[in-house]
Amino acid sequence: MEKWDRFVDNLPPMNLMRSEEMSLVQLIIPAETAHRAISYLGELGVLQFRDLNADKSPFQRTFVNQVKRCAEMSRKLRFLKEQVNKAGLLSSAHPVLEPDVELEELEIQLAEHEHELIEMNSNSEKLQETYNELLEFKMVLQKAVGFLVSSNGHAGEDERELNENVFPNDGCEDSASLLEQELRSAPSNQSGLRFISGIIPRSKVMRFERMLFRATRGNMLFNQASADEEIMDPVSTEVVEKTVFVVFFSGEQARTKILKICEAFEANCYPVPDDITKQRQLTREVLSRLSELEATLDAGIRHRNQALASFGFHLTIWMNLVRREKAVYDTLNMLNFDVTKKCLVGEGWCPISARPQIEETLHRATFDSSSQVGIIFHVMNTLESPPTYFRTNCFTNAFQEIVDAYGVARYQEANPAVYTVITFPFLFAVMFGDWGHGICLLLGALVLIARENKLSNQRLGSFMEMLFGGRYVLLLMSIFSIYCGLIYNEFFSVPFHIFGGSAYKCRDTTCSDAQTVGLIKYQDSYSFGVDPSWRGSRSELPFLNSLKMKMSILLGVAQMNLGIVLSYFNAHFFGSSLDVRYQFVPQMIFLNCLFGYLSLLIIIKWCTGSQADLYHVMIYMFLSPTDDLGENELFWGQRPLQIVLLLLALIAVPWMLFPKPFILKKLHSERFQGRTYGILHNAEIDLDVEPDSARGHHEDFNFSEVFVHQMIHSIEFVLGAVSNTASYLRLWALSLAHSELSTVFYEKVLLLAWGYDNIVVRLVGLAVFAFATAFILLMMETLSAFLHALRLHWVEFQNKFYFGDGYKFRPFSFTLLTDDDG
Repeated sequence: MEKWDRFVDNLPPMNLMRSEEMSLVQLIIPAETAHRAISYLGELGVLQFRDLNADKSPFQRTFVNQVKRCAEMSRKLRFLKEQVNKAGLLSSAHPVLEPDVELEELEIQLAEHEHELIEMNSNSEKLQETYNELLEFKMVLQKAVGFLVSSNGHAGEDERELNENVFPNDGCEDSASLLEQELRSAPSNQSGLRFISGIIPRSKVMRFERMLFRATRGNMLFNQASADEEIMDPVSTEVVEKTVFVVFFSGEQARTKILKICEAFEANCYPVPDDITKQRQLTREVLSRLSELEATLDAGIRHRNQALASFGFHLTIWMNLVRREKAVYDTLNMLNFDVTKKCLVGEGWCPISARPQIEETLHRATFDSSSQVGIIFHVMNTLESPPTYFRTNCFTNAFQEIVDAYGVARYQEANPAVYTVITFPFLFAVMFGDWGHGICLLLGALVLIARENKLSNQRLGSFMEMLFGGRYVLLLMSIFSIYCGLIYNEFFSVPFHIFGGSAYKCRDTTCSDAQTVGLIKYQDSYSFGVDPSWRGSRSELPFLNSLKMKMSILLGVAQMNLGIVLSYFNAHFFGSSLDVRYQFVPQMIFLNCLFGYLSLLIIIKWCTGSQADLYHVMIYMFLSPTDDLGENELFWGQRPLQIVLLLLALIAVPWMLFPKPFILKKLHSERFQGRTYGILHNAEIDLDVEPDSARGHHEDFNFSEVFVHQMIHSIEFVLGAVSNTASYLRLWALSLAHSELSTVFYEKVLLLAWGYDNIVVRLVGLAVFAFATAFILLMMETLSAFLHALRLHWVEFQNKFYFGDGYKFRPFSFTLLTDDDG
């Protein structure tokens, strides 16, 4: 064991195998240097600050006013950006360089720009409201005159003249003539008939008319006509469709009711004179004022766009500046003043390898600040668990995120992502194996990788962002799918003679007949993968089932053994000999005495071509271990070997359960024996010097709790060894399902359609086949195999060694700031 330990110690270190070594550091920064030092550390991005003011609310912290100022500036910048986007002027993603702007100067500029914009918007809204009123008035004059009838005999001629000279023909003559017929027998000057004209949103017309009818008990005449132009709301900038109406009524009481209803329905009423001459004069005035307002509005919009364009190119720089300043002050709020109130004290985690960079950065901050007092930087001792930090790149980051989604690794425990890079896409491919489908996935992955630089700077949707983030996972999944597809010899479920001729041939001309004996072997086995002659034969399904089921068990036992071996590396790294002796060793014995033995039988059966029933062998290994195996015996000495393996598996269970809790109890008793019998002042010194965790361990140690925990862990492993091995059979099930679905779509859709001598039927069959391949086999089956591979890694593999109860290293870095941090 000692030689093995020395061998393990001499292995070269891996960057991803264990997280970076971290250290807790303390910084004592003079007040005049604090802002510059924190800014430089944010640019460096390797130090995670601890919040030393966690007991204080945000409003009780030192730099709360500066944070409020930055938040207010961020609000103004968001307002300016909204105005720029609203005007259709895109702010530049690559802004022009400009001299450094001080925060105070920027605050003054932003206040001026905001005030100017608010004033221009207010004036523009007032002008737009006035313009809308005049436009509505013009449309009311245009439409309402068609409904009005003068009591003079020449009213019809004057009305036609008005329509021809002032307004275009709007198709309202029928309504006007109907009204004229209704009112010819009762002129308005004799009956006291009056009217109210106005305009209302089209969506409210039906309810408006119904309410008028009920309020006047039917004693009114309602006429309407659609407005020719749409009205733009100056606040929401939405275009509203409106309808011009004229309500004829009699009596002052009816007028009051109608006006109140108009007010309730937000209908704008406009007076239309009875006299044709006045109507003409009023119309000319409205048209004249409309043309003046249009010119004024256009000039205002040009002026506003010029003002927006003047600072639109600098918005990105300003927003980054404010975002950084706010992050700096938020970080300063995590620091404490010392007793002299002249220095700020901060603590944080950093990688040991980054300490020289931090010291150099702090020296540079001191020099640039012209401070007479340097920044003190020293390492602190602590028993607190450090954060977990893995150095990843664009290739390994996605695999690390898959592992972190289950749980962040405990500080410096073995990282499953190292092995997930290969095992995850490979297990996916075992379920998805088809080199035709794999080529489709490969093309998609290559497109994402080729456009990596362009897509990384764009805001993508949730699905595309997830797909783009996993582009290298998709690349490896597609490559392994092509590899497994070549082994299965499936190209959209069709086999090909890629690696030479088949090893089988028909016995006679009736080979395809179900009653014949079938294929016979006449030469060496197919050089790579499944022989294409198995395709369509009577024994295809039993053969592939047996192959894939046994292969799933072999892969599962191999990966679970890898997980247990990694638990040894964890125990050795943390110096826990108890875990090596009483956890790693019995787990290896139990798993391999049962399922490792099953894997051995599978390999021997493949190599010898034996017809032994492995189900029978494994079942009677437990029920009747001393019985003769008969024709199921694969090698000499199999029965005594089975008895020995079964006894070792039975011994391994109490070996896992009992020794470790009792040894822990003994070690605890020896460690703290006689602690309470020391001299009083020595005991006090011990309590001061002794770490908190040790005192807590002494007080909180509970043998029954430790024993129950070990018992749960042992039972979980014993039952999990069975259930996890069975869980790997999903590799067989999904691979079979994918293959059969591909066969169904190929034979029952594509080949069936191709059997018709009709181009339309063939095109429809090809379209259905392409749709089924793209959406069912390439999307749904990919997602299904991905999720099952994820479960196999999270549960069956990682629960053998992975705690996953750590927390991520989140350094203070400007590059990690997002738009939400502004």
